Amino acid sequence: MSEPQKKRPMRHRLTTRLWHWINALCLLVLIMSGLTIFNAHPRLYWGEYGAVGDHAWAAVGSSQTLGYIRIGETKFETTGVIGNWRDDNGKIQTWAFPSWATIPSYYSLAEGRRWHFFFAWLFSIGLGLFMLRSLYNRHIQNDLHISAKEWRPSHIWSDLKNHLRLRFHPSEPGNIYNILQKITYIVIIFIVLPLMILTGLAMSPAMDANWPFLTDIFGGRQSARSLHFIGMLVLLLFFLVHMISLLLSGPIKNTWAMVTGGKNPGETNA
Repeated sequence: MSEPQKKRPMRHRLTTRLWHWINALCLLVLIMSGLTIFNAHPRLYWGEYGAVGDHAWAAVGSSQTLGYIRIGETKFETTGVIGNWRDDNGKIQTWAFPSWATIPSYYSLAEGRRWHFFFAWLFSIGLGLFMLRSLYNRHIQNDLHISAKEWRPSHIWSDLKNHLRLRFHPSEPGNIYNILQKITYIVIIFIVLPLMILTGLAMSPAMDANWPFLTDIFGGRQSARSLHFIGMLVLLLFFLVHMISLLLSGPIKNTWAMVTGGKNPGETNA
């Protein structure tokens, strides 16, 4: 009788898969509810203070005839999409972001904050547990560690060319992520996501009163708010690149792997 076939290890551990899907839900709600909060004052400043009469480095302009985004002194007209758009009844609205992009779909700063704060805590706890579990099961050390060989410019350039040629899978056995994926995930998980949490805390009046050093770290509450918004844009960009890569590299296979752990439909262990 032949020796039983050795079970193939999972590509994605259960904790990674759970965190992935919970995190996806949390970020969706956080972005949409965050846009509701932003609608209350669609301007961004640097420093401690910012009001309507102060110079904003970025703003969304709204009127009955025009919508635009201004960054510095450069304006981009967004009439019909942002700043000036029509609701389901065909009526012109002048909130910064339209109802389909916000939670709730109508303007309510109080409800937007409730949604945002609840899912922010859920997201923060989930991120903390994921990091602890990933250290314990060595997911970070085994799957995200970048070796000296991978840091070579020739290796990075080769991986970049593979991506441009729509070759997304690593050529070396045992690696579930290539160098570009590792760098991206490290930046997102260990820099951008913690930054979003810390800047969010720095904007809280209660945290500002008890831990004023948080706002000092970021140069003021308005600076923290600006960094928080920039971090949101980085996460949106990551999502778009992630979805494009998924569609080009095999959406069914990769989505199935994130649901089941790594087995393709029809595969079984002996």
